[in-house]
Amino acid sequence: MASDRLIADAIMSPVLRDFRVYKLTSQNRTPKTVDEYICDLRIFLKFIIASRKDLQTFGEEFEKIDLSAVDASFLDSVSVTEIYDYQLYMRSDRGVSARTLARKMSAIKALYKYACVAVRICKNNPVKDIEGAFIRNSAPKFLTLEESTHLLNVINADTRSCTRLRDYAIILLFLNTGMRLSELVMINLEDFDGQMSQIRVIGKGRKERVVYINPACRDAIIAYLNERKDAECIEMGKHPVFLSTRQKRISNNAVQKRVEKYLKDAGYEYKHLSTHKLRHTAATLMYREGGVDVRILQEILGHEQLNTTQIYTHVVNEDIERATMQNPLANFNPKNEE
Repeated sequence: MASDRLIADAIMSPVLRDFRVYKLTSQNRTPKTVDEYICDLRIFLKFIIASRKDLQTFGEEFEKIDLSAVDASFLDSVSVTEIYDYQLYMRSDRGVSARTLARKMSAIKALYKYACVAVRICKNNPVKDIEGAFIRNSAPKFLTLEESTHLLNVINADTRSCTRLRDYAIILLFLNTGMRLSELVMINLEDFDGQMSQIRVIGKGRKERVVYINPACRDAIIAYLNERKDAECIEMGKHPVFLSTRQKRISNNAVQKRVEKYLKDAGYEYKHLSTHKLRHTAATLMYREGGVDVRILQEILGHEQLNTTQIYTHVVNEDIERATMQNPLANFNPKNEE
């Protein structure tokens, strides 16, 4: 694959190779996440080399730049000015968004944190005082309580579907637990406790956490398992809970398609929602309707940083602002009375 070739090219540098091993082992990051870092760093380092040698920063000449000479002294030599030049290049020449540039800058900061702090092979950190690209924090898209109820009723009423009970259980889990798509499809029967009130899931960074199951979800899962009691799938010694029509572990893509189908059937296609937005819905409903503390919500969602969870507080803040604007005195103008 082309991406494999790019990664292999990047890790010709001993520094990047060691950085990759460090992220995978010491920090327990997933191969996908680390390889995205490596691809971003590859472009960054080639840009620095190309700029210094007055080479083209696009095309075949750029792709052929050799990274084998990139070592600690090379990283030490990178200046703050070159970092700003790289940011300008990515925004102006490559047309990346502020969000994408922020991600790329995170990769560079991670590399320098590794080089300057973790293994101390560098003294100069040119990105230490550089702020990340500005990203507008928009409130997450979600379904209201009424819309969520309507969606579930639409699924439950779809008696012509041979996967109705499975789809209902899946979407109910999303809406009640805020589980990630990748976490949901990987659930095995062995992950439940004896009362089917808890599930152990593996989240980002391979971190394990317990997801608690309420009665509605438990009943839906049991109903689905009773329906498929004659179907059995074993994968690496485990029994997947949610199966495809081929009796294999259901894929991410299959779940996404079923979610899109029912969102359309419910009349919410215009909202451009996804499985991840159902996670937003669960979080928003717990915070907004259930009064769940934001730190508890952080644990439920498996967020590493609290500021990631705090986006859901913005939704309530918007409600407060809207309510304030609806006050009958919101547009009051004093008149001088004689």
